[in-house]
Amino acid sequence: MTTRDKARLGRMAADLLLGLDARTRDDALASIAAALREGRARVAGANREDLAEAKRSGLAAPLLKRLFFDEAKIEAAVEGIEALRGLHDPVGRILSARRLDTGLELAQVSCPIGLVAMIFESRPDALVQMACLAAKSGNAVILKGGREAAHTNAALCEIIAAAGRAAGFPQDWLSPLESREDVAELLELDEYVDLIVPRGSKDFVAHIKEHSRIPVMGHSDGVCHVYLHEDAEAGMAAALAVDSKAQYPAACNAAEVLLVHPSFARASLAAVVAALEAAGVRLDLDPRSAAALGREAGKTDEDWSVEYLDLRMAVKLVDSLDEAIRHINRYGSRHTDAIVTSSRDAAEEFMDRVDSASVYWNASTRFADGYRYGLGAEVGISTGKLHARGPVGLEGLCTYKWKLRGSGQLVADYASGAKRFHHEELDLGD
Repeated sequence: MTTRDKARLGRMAADLLLGLDARTRDDALASIAAALREGRARVAGANREDLAEAKRSGLAAPLLKRLFFDEAKIEAAVEGIEALRGLHDPVGRILSARRLDTGLELAQVSCPIGLVAMIFESRPDALVQMACLAAKSGNAVILKGGREAAHTNAALCEIIAAAGRAAGFPQDWLSPLESREDVAELLELDEYVDLIVPRGSKDFVAHIKEHSRIPVMGHSDGVCHVYLHEDAEAGMAAALAVDSKAQYPAACNAAEVLLVHPSFARASLAAVVAALEAAGVRLDLDPRSAAALGREAGKTDEDWSVEYLDLRMAVKLVDSLDEAIRHINRYGSRHTDAIVTSSRDAAEEFMDRVDSASVYWNASTRFADGYRYGLGAEVGISTGKLHARGPVGLEGLCTYKWKLRGSGQLVADYASGAKRFHHEELDLGD
């Protein structure tokens, strides 16, 4: 089947999904969870094939870690599906309502986006999250994973698609793509596809945006910061820096830059650096932070927008909260940034002025995740400002439509002045 055929049939499936109720969508999730448990040995075996091939080809260590998907990870993914099933129905929610005139009522109601194409690299667990978020929100989906996970993704797509159909979903609600050529063709099919959600490198996302008229929701990279303000508590600062960088360095929400106020550096930077290095982190010190520690500088260039995705972190001294904010807004990727401080005023100013999708006070950047936000899962993290922003869960896969219920009203009567609009806001329970 050609990519165009898959998109055309996916469009038809999206239209059919509009007629399914919440119970059917939840039943589909239950069916998918059961099928994955039953098929976990098959999926794990396919993943071992992918891992063996990836090691032979020299796949980078961070990508190998993302690729790993054993039976324990499959079980964790299934538990995530069960949690997702228990969340509220995102479809059919009344977002606003008003009475325009007697017998003429307007409501803004959430609804699925339609046919969503999700293109991602490596992580098989991302496929499970994306497919199940689409199922819960009533969207049809086209999935294309990286070739390094080809065997795992093929097994997952077959199991998940069949389980959805068994619960009453239309035949083509989920379709996989297999090659880069398929993706190139997909990017031209704006008559069928409503949204593309890419997950991958900065260059990868930029390529998708540059070669398609279809709206794209995603982030280009994850240059996240932790700023240690002058009054940060040393023990907390060390713990949050280590967690933000080393808990899972290959993630897009891992911190890449540590910004430090000189007053904190004089008192406590050595302790934070010792904690980071004990966790295996290699530090690239700018000249001022190196001088504060009595070391040689390891970072002499001005490229502060590097996403390491590894146990490596840049360190820079900044003279004030204002300079930290300006640095983040200039060099960051508008993903996730955190301040460590004892001052509520400093924290609130930081969170107000830093122009990122997620901003934190005394918390690890690794919290930027749909599951941790209580969204059930995520299809990715959006650093854009239209539609969804930050971790994208169920609501991010919905749009809305306007429903107008009348009793024979004519625009001509209002245009002539015979009738007048009242625009009375209604309680959402009305």
